[in-house]
Amino acid sequence: MESRLIYGFHAVLGKLRRDPESVFELYLSAQRTDARAKDVVRLAESQNVRLIQAEAERLDGMVGTRRHQGVVARVDAKSRELKLADVLEVLEENALILVLDGVQDPHNLGACLRVADAVGAHAVVAPKDRAVGLNATAIKVASGAADSVPYVTVTNLARALREMQEAGIWVVGAAGEAEKSVYEVDQKGPVAWVLGAEGDGLRRLTRETCDELARIPMLGTVESLNVSVASGICLFEARRQRGS
Repeated sequence: MESRLIYGFHAVLGKLRRDPESVFELYLSAQRTDARAKDVVRLAESQNVRLIQAEAERLDGMVGTRRHQGVVARVDAKSRELKLADVLEVLEENALILVLDGVQDPHNLGACLRVADAVGAHAVVAPKDRAVGLNATAIKVASGAADSVPYVTVTNLARALREMQEAGIWVVGAAGEAEKSVYEVDQKGPVAWVLGAEGDGLRRLTRETCDELARIPMLGTVESLNVSVASGICLFEARRQRGS
């Protein structure tokens, strides 16, 4: 059976909780003995998933990066779906989530996943309809980020935003006409940034569900930025405010 590797605690814990049957084996760094590592061990044992202790250098070689956090899972290549509740359940720090409303270009989606990975976002959320989905092109452009950042598709985006709000996450929509700029939004607490497709922007219901709107200051002649560029500006400002 064809398999692929996923890595990082959010991706691996979410998979173990939601779809343990798709996890063939789990690699955990021998140096990780903290609470999250113990959660992984407990879940793996309860679901009869094969657990392999491995040195960090071996994990580096498996996934081609040191950003695996000491946990790698080999899973069914056909299994990618993840639920929002699974992501929210494993959050142990201020959430940083990217929500994409109506992005239909796979190159843009892949680039957004790369941005989310670079900034350490906990998930990328998108609707199942009127969106491109995680196809082969998006996965290739993401350059590995599709396996490190949980990608969640939802049937009702407004409802998903309300779930985040109920979990204590402040939902901010990027809109060019907003009075407040991205640099004036307090992002020290849990935040979800919602961005629409270039040109169309946010849909009406999505916009109305956000807690507040903010704009990226535009000083030139163009009216909008590519959604992946805009995502980077918004998410890295959150990291700057948090001092990391």
